[in-house]
Amino acid sequence: MLVLDETAVRKLLRMDALIPAMADALLALSAGEVVQPVRVVLPIAEHGGFLGSMPAYASGQLGAKLVTFYPNNQGIHTHHAVIVLFSATTGEPTVMMDGRLITEMRTAAASAVATKVLARATTPVLAILGSGTQARSHLEALRLVRDFQEVRVWSPRNAAAFAEKFGVHAASSAEDAVCGADVVVVASGSRTPVLRGEWLSPGAHINAVGATRPTWRELDDAVIRRAKLYVDSREAASQESGDVIAAQGTFFELGEVIGGIRPGRENDEEITLFKSVGVAVEDIASAALVWRLATAGESVR
Repeated sequence: MLVLDETAVRKLLRMDALIPAMADALLALSAGEVVQPVRVVLPIAEHGGFLGSMPAYASGQLGAKLVTFYPNNQGIHTHHAVIVLFSATTGEPTVMMDGRLITEMRTAAASAVATKVLARATTPVLAILGSGTQARSHLEALRLVRDFQEVRVWSPRNAAAFAEKFGVHAASSAEDAVCGADVVVVASGSRTPVLRGEWLSPGAHINAVGATRPTWRELDDAVIRRAKLYVDSREAASQESGDVIAAQGTFFELGEVIGGIRPGRENDEEITLFKSVGVAVEDIASAALVWRLATAGESVR
C-alpha cells in the first residue's frame, strides 16, 4: 500500500486541476451516482474536539476519510485527517494519504466552483472574513475563476499580517470589508454570526464554509432571508449546518445547477449563497486525483 504524507500530496495536487474535479464530484452527487452516508461525528468532549468518519463510493473510487476537528487549537491546524482508498473490485487498500491539505484545498475548490457558477461575471471586490487556512486557500482558488481588482480581509486578530503577506487590504471591521463587495467568503471559525444581511450589496455572492454543527451559525437571519441558498449536499447540510436548518425554505444543490436541472443566478440583483459543509465524495475525488498522479510518476510542480 502506498503511503503519502502531506509533503507528497502538496507536490502533486494543484488547485487548477482540483476545481474541475470538484465540479465533477458535485455533479455526480446530485445525479445520484454517489453512495455516501452523512458524516458520523464522535464528540471528544474532554478536549473540545470531534472525530468524523466519511466514506464514499463514486465513479469506481472507494474510500474513506477520518478527520479530526479541534476548533480551540492554537498554533496548530484545527483539522487533521487521513484518507484511505480501496480497490472497489477486491476491497484491498491501495493508498493512504494525509488528508489535512486535501480538506483545506477541496473546500476552497468547491467554493470556486460555486463562484464560477453563481457569481456575476464581473466581480471587482472580494471580501474575506477570516485570516486562517481557509482564507488563504480561498484567495488562491477564487482568483482562478474571477478577476478581482480589490481584496479586503477582516478577522479579529490576524488580518493585518494576512494582508501584508498576500498584498491585500486589511479592513477595520467585518462591515467595512463586506460593504460593496461582489464576492464574500465567510471562513472565520465563529459559532455565532459574523456576516449580517444588511451589509450585503445587491448581486453579491457568498461562500460560507464554517459553522458545520447544527447549533452553530456564521450568518444572521437577514442573510438567510435575502439570499438564494445552495448547498453541496441537501442531506448533509440539512443535518449539519445551523444556518441551513434556520433557513427553513427551499434550497438547491450546487450539482443540480451544474447539471442544468435547477436554476442558478437569474439576474444581477440576486444575492446567492453557497453554504458548504464538506462531503466525502469531495475527499475521495481529490485523493483519487493525487493517487493517479502519484502512480503515474507525475509531479505537477
